[in-house]
Amino acid sequence: MQSALRIKTKVLPGNKIEITLPSDAVSKAVGQTVEVIVIIPNPPKLMRQNVLEWIEQARSQHPSRTAQEINRDIQAERDSWDS
Repeated sequence: MQSALRIKTKVLPGNKIEITLPSDAVSKAVGQTVEVIVIIPNPPKLMRQNVLEWIEQARSQHPSRTAQEINRDIQAERDSWDS
């Protein structure tokens, strides 16, 4: 029966990998040729966005208020402090 192990390791400097096999799992494999399959993960996709598109998106998510509305809200907050 063919057996398999799944082991994760890091790529070392010089593009080398080091694998340490568990002694109890492969004691009969010493001296035999084994097959190693390396799966390289896909790099995460970076979202690049034009600064103007980003500003427009931010504006659409937060409706703009006039200076008068902002001043009114600030005054209402200040008035609540006196209560």
